[in-house]
Amino acid sequence: MSDVLHDDQTLDPLTVKGFRHSRQWVFGTMLFSALVSLTASFVLSYDAVLLAANPTAELSCNVNEVLSCGAVGVAWQSSLFGFPNAFLGLIAEPVVITIAVASLGGVRFPRWFMFSAQVVYTLGLIFAYWLFYQSMFVIGALCPWCLLVTLSTTLVFMTLLHWNILENNLYLPARAQERALSFVRSDADVFLTAAWVVLMIAGVVLKHGSKLFG
Repeated sequence: MSDVLHDDQTLDPLTVKGFRHSRQWVFGTMLFSALVSLTASFVLSYDAVLLAANPTAELSCNVNEVLSCGAVGVAWQSSLFGFPNAFLGLIAEPVVITIAVASLGGVRFPRWFMFSAQVVYTLGLIFAYWLFYQSMFVIGALCPWCLLVTLSTTLVFMTLLHWNILENNLYLPARAQERALSFVRSDADVFLTAAWVVLMIAGVVLKHGSKLFG
């Protein structure tokens, strides 16, 4: 017997009890998070246009020397591919929103599609945290809207991962799939996400301290 579950062995997420595992909760959370990220991407794109015209422009989210969208926006890391990174959000988030809305309506996407979406969004998550690291330790300033994108990207990633584990979309070996399913059944992914967000906030506070409010 193969240790990989095949397409006809996918698990029905309805067999996992609890509203948090329901289609409504998972994709509702995904939709909300993607809308937040899209809004932040619009603001960051607008700010990028302003900074392109005037690098010394005063942006509404320039709070102090630590919380400064302008300081981050003029850094090379903010246009890694030759255009503002925020444009990527304008491209990616509508796709996520479409998946969430369609799934809320009962659409069940093919396994390969959801696996591909997980891979692509994992790359997006890595990129978001690379930018967070660059802001924290290289640029030395934090962009509030960028932080919001990082947080919402994390939530979209975790909700997508949650659903893909429930539906066995990740092509995991049988034993690994069972462990992953136990992980989400116990709500360990919620505690992990919450702990990670708290750790991020603590890291920002420990590094910048009172300068955050100066």
